[in-house]
Amino acid sequence: MSTDILSLKLGITSSYLIRGSNGIILIDAGTPNKIKSFRRKIARLNIHPEDIKLIVLTHSHFDHAGSAKDIRELTGARVVMHESEKVFFDEDRFAMPKGVNTMGKISLPVLFPFFKKIRFEKPLVDVVIKTQEYSLNEFGFEGMIYHTPGHTPGSISLLLNSGEAFVGCQAHNGLPFRIKPGFPIYAMDIEKVKESWKLLIEKGAKVIFPGHGKSFPVEVIKKRLFA
Repeated sequence: MSTDILSLKLGITSSYLIRGSNGIILIDAGTPNKIKSFRRKIARLNIHPEDIKLIVLTHSHFDHAGSAKDIRELTGARVVMHESEKVFFDEDRFAMPKGVNTMGKISLPVLFPFFKKIRFEKPLVDVVIKTQEYSLNEFGFEGMIYHTPGHTPGSISLLLNSGEAFVGCQAHNGLPFRIKPGFPIYAMDIEKVKESWKLLIEKGAKVIFPGHGKSFPVEVIKKRLFA
């Protein structure tokens, strides 16, 4: 199966379109109120809204799920999220991480009181993942969604059999969070982040597509993980 990976910025977030033979998967839906930008960007890519069959939300933070409701209504795509993360939607709570390095510890008390106040309309979640692994076969893709906790309790990552891993905030590689690729600067449990990375590496991750910044080779993570 051949796949075509396209990146588009929706606010501060790097979202991704994975085009396969049976349609397109969208990874993360950006910040709130980005539906007009989304329409323009997919039109430039010659993508029709109905081509998008699935929206994978890596976690519940506003910058990854903010425009999911609007995009779901536009495309008719099903929304996928882990059950542990859907609780934050249902209870209108914010999954508050910790700063795990110097930049994270300095910036968290400045940014996150503001982030916690951001409200957005939550999408209907059509597929609630309750297992460690969830196959993409029914959507015509060769790959899996894995429960990869650490940044938040219900963070998930999508890994194609060809080695491309879409990891949300399990890694950062760009402003406003990092200059160089590496572990996230915010996480509820950095040790769980590391365990999740061990899982993805064991399952064959080769190229990492983070929720903020550009893609990078998995060797960057391996060096930090096994140093």
